[in-house]
Amino acid sequence: MSRSDVPSRRLVLKGALAAGALTAVPGVAASASAATSAAAFRNPLIEQRADPHIQRHTDGQYYFTATAPEYDRIVLRRSPTIRGLATAEESVIWRRHTSGDMGAHIWAPELHHIDGKWYVYFAAGRTDDVWKIRIWVLENDSADPFTGTWREKGRITTAWDTFSLDATTFAHRGTRYLAWAQYEPGMDNNTAIFLSAMANPWTLTGPQVRLTTPEFDWECVGYRVNEGPAVIQRNGRVFLSYSASATDHHYCMGLLTADTRADLLDPGSWSKSPTPVFASSDATGQYGPGHNTFTVAEDGRTDVLVYHARQYKEITGDPLHDPNRHTRVQRLGWRRDGTPDFGVPVADGPAGGVTAATR
Repeated sequence: MSRSDVPSRRLVLKGALAAGALTAVPGVAASASAATSAAAFRNPLIEQRADPHIQRHTDGQYYFTATAPEYDRIVLRRSPTIRGLATAEESVIWRRHTSGDMGAHIWAPELHHIDGKWYVYFAAGRTDDVWKIRIWVLENDSADPFTGTWREKGRITTAWDTFSLDATTFAHRGTRYLAWAQYEPGMDNNTAIFLSAMANPWTLTGPQVRLTTPEFDWECVGYRVNEGPAVIQRNGRVFLSYSASATDHHYCMGLLTADTRADLLDPGSWSKSPTPVFASSDATGQYGPGHNTFTVAEDGRTDVLVYHARQYKEITGDPLHDPNRHTRVQRLGWRRDGTPDFGVPVADGPAGGVTAATR
């Protein structure tokens, strides 16, 4: 999630996250009832849930998790429709420790199903050092993530023992990757985005490569931040969105693009958009959109953008303590050249147009 307002001398960001490479569920056909349900939800979809992550599993259910404003637990919802997540019962599947590691700032959980097991990636600090934030993993081998036992697999070990968060995982051409945000010693930034291949869902094989660091003015407002990676693979390319700047109304999203045949661990394979692809809108009254992920609508074809934003620009006090980053969804468009068209964050109210598959 986005955690933007820590003294710069600590070189940390109160940062945001979520993401995932989500595709249409095999065997799911478009239907009139699916189209109706997809168009019927309203924004905000879920209030006071930041860094949202929604995935559609092969069982046809949508699974939702996000950061709770108390930063003390990991929650889970599910529904056969996106709109149903708004009123679905919420379960707490894990709570922070009362001492030591994983005891503070429980941020940006993501739920993934890998090799028949469920995994949650999340960031957490220590009770005695709340800014010593690192990436941790939970595992559950039950077919139903609401049952069974969530076991702590431990911390993901990266090249440096530094501020790190916002992990997401995706598979590409037979290899599983982890993308995340981290402070690299010696760099003049708060966080950059890194990529590594994985030996298993909790172990990196390396090398750990930096894909993007804040360089444009819009990435450096308040804090020099790239965080919250999210991946979608379409039209012969791999697209990695990310969030930038402080977590107030300056928070926005950038985009990296690589050819699907390229070596993703070669930073030269990626091109970077010089301008934000998604940003605050006075016209629609949405501010600080970011920490997104991608899912697919009930028709099995239409891509959906999931993100959080606030309904106001001015924040009293520390943005970290403002709970009103709400989960929102809208259709992700596609241009004729095969690149994503994020548009602008839609206004509060019915989220129409989600069923118009364009790719």
